[in-house]
Amino acid sequence: MTFMRHIVAVLLAAAHLATAAELATPEAPDAPESAPYLETVTIVERRSSARPIAGAAHVVGQDALERFEYANIQRIMRLVPGVSVQVEDGYGLRPNVSIRGVASERSGRITLLEDGVLIAPAPYSAPSAYYFPTPGRMRAFEVLKGPAAITEGPYTVGGALNMISTPIPGERSGSLVVTAGQHGEGRLHATYGGVSDGGFGFLVETHQWRADGFQDIDRSDRDTGLIVRDHMLKTSYAPRDGRHAVRLKLQWADQVSNQSYLGLTDADFAADPYRRYGLSALDRIDAQHEQAILGYQFAMREDFRWAVTLYRNEHARNWFKTEGIDVDGSPSADAFSRVSWNGVVTAVNRGERLRGLGSEALLAILHGGDTLPGSIQLRANDREYVSQGGQIGLDWERRIGSALHHIEAGVRMHEDTSQRLQRNSTYQQLDGALTLTDLGQLGNAGNRVQEAQATAWHIRDEITLGRWTFAPGLRYEDIDQRRKRYEIRAGRTTDPASRAADNVRDQRENATRIWLPGFGVNFHPNAAWRVFAGAHKGFTAPSNAPDVDAEEARNYELGVAYDGGVAALEVTAFLSDYDNLLGECTASSGADCEVGDAFNGDAATVQGVEARLEAALGAGRFPLAANFTWMDAHFDSDIADTDFFGDVHAGDPIPYIPRWQGQVTLGWRHGPFDGYAAVSYVDGVCVRSRCGAFEETDAELTLDVSGAWTVSDAVRLFARVENLTGADGIRGRHPYGARPNKGRTATAGLRLAF
Repeated sequence: MTFMRHIVAVLLAAAHLATAAELATPEAPDAPESAPYLETVTIVERRSSARPIAGAAHVVGQDALERFEYANIQRIMRLVPGVSVQVEDGYGLRPNVSIRGVASERSGRITLLEDGVLIAPAPYSAPSAYYFPTPGRMRAFEVLKGPAAITEGPYTVGGALNMISTPIPGERSGSLVVTAGQHGEGRLHATYGGVSDGGFGFLVETHQWRADGFQDIDRSDRDTGLIVRDHMLKTSYAPRDGRHAVRLKLQWADQVSNQSYLGLTDADFAADPYRRYGLSALDRIDAQHEQAILGYQFAMREDFRWAVTLYRNEHARNWFKTEGIDVDGSPSADAFSRVSWNGVVTAVNRGERLRGLGSEALLAILHGGDTLPGSIQLRANDREYVSQGGQIGLDWERRIGSALHHIEAGVRMHEDTSQRLQRNSTYQQLDGALTLTDLGQLGNAGNRVQEAQATAWHIRDEITLGRWTFAPGLRYEDIDQRRKRYEIRAGRTTDPASRAADNVRDQRENATRIWLPGFGVNFHPNAAWRVFAGAHKGFTAPSNAPDVDAEEARNYELGVAYDGGVAALEVTAFLSDYDNLLGECTASSGADCEVGDAFNGDAATVQGVEARLEAALGAGRFPLAANFTWMDAHFDSDIADTDFFGDVHAGDPIPYIPRWQGQVTLGWRHGPFDGYAAVSYVDGVCVRSRCGAFEETDAELTLDVSGAWTVSDAVRLFARVENLTGADGIRGRHPYGARPNKGRTATAGLRLAF
């Protein structure tokens, strides 16, 4: 059955179910006074409108974002307990986000959503998020954990991150935010829209962001900055006295950034953490992204509505970057015997030889020493992604006896594709500059197509009975994945000629069918206190690699929450008991393995405690917000030496999971003035399971401060200094070498409303 036939079947089923529900109603209700809420993209707020969600969930809203005018996802996620970020580029362009100890690399183990729609370039076939929505144009961020996350699969071990874009305003209005700061950084964010008396709404939005970068490249005048242009158009029709609503969202963005995978040796990092080797002077990524979402919502009655969403995301990127070196000095691209820069940096750090070259010779190459022709390899990592599908959601609230049922159900038909047609080119480093030796044949670095088709459905019933709320839920995933690799032959160097049926090198496929139950419970001893608990089966889809199992874990949480108006507190203990921890090789992992291969990590345990506190001290003049997380993540069994995990012994730590992290923010408000100070701490982490020398990052303590003057209801001036103390430790070692976070950076700006 074709994809579109699946979609039609889903829509017909939805219509049948909706009609059946209406016929079962004894009396036809009057039309609601206003149109149904069109922006049905919130998850936490939608569910908790009448009762707290059964489980741990957090919302970072507009007020929290405006305290520091943050537009960097790495800093935004520090506001949420249980969420950690592996620093790579300092700007958060392609962030590595982890929820409750799942693998952080490229945010590939959490469910990423924008406006309730899967947003990773290829969520099933290539989940690594080489595209990440621009945080500066978002209105809010929602994080779901525990059994509440099973409605937002396919990645349910850690949870889901839903980013909510700017909604269409209820009346004609606009906004403008302009910022300027150090390192040539500037941002412009403008919106304008409204809704007419007839129910027609629109919003136009643009977000422009540029920077020169905070690193300097040896022997080069090229900057390490970025240019991001992001535009959005929303239209809607929702009569104020009607049951129907239609919305259309069109978004397109492009990005150019001079970012590299090549880090530094420890000695060079200690001397200057913001240096970059001249070998990375040509590194640059160009990316384009387009999104279209068409939604229809129908309020059958005040307590029953259904919504249909069709979506399509297209993403293309070409990352030209340093890949490796032929230490044997072979001038022939065909005979190229590559060693990744991760191996070079490791050899220099450890003072070891590497296939004929000692650490001093390797260091000389990193510092600009001459090499033989063809000895340096750069790769054009050219990939195209398509992610599309249709989903239907039902929301039904009904009282049966003394119990109030809030039923949420959904079906999603999805398919995605990842195509790569990559080229390796070879260079010579001569007099400190790179000179092309051989352009290379198109496809010599990979000519493959990966595809996935998935059907997923879920149902969750929140049953309120007195002071208790019970939330049983069930999710089902049906996934088919396949990959084809093609030979590289003379005369067949372009797509689709290189992908003829007689040109297939090999192919493989994998199928997954899995049931994912979950259960949550809330108990309210009084209006201020809440106790909650939950259990669910977590799941991460395997790759198309054969003999690789799905990542599965039994997940539990137990928490207590207090909200007394002036102060709010929430403490949650959680446990993820993995049957199989999955490791997947990507270029960004820095591991010496074939990209796309996957590895079984066997049993593992992640356990921890997360806490959040908010208080309005001094009659609200001194707002306080704090969150802390403790996590213990370790392997439970021995694993023979693998290219990805290394030589694992039971008890070894899972890489890149900090044991301690937290943030305390204290504010001061006086009339039109306000200021905030945020102190953040993140433990050092192991980047490999054995956690030996040169396999750890530094702990980091940073201080951000901000101040603002609200001149009027329409004008607000603000300023911010990030990393005021200038913390400059090693925050990452992947892909290839030690990497810093962004140093001390001052920014000032203006916010207008009109």
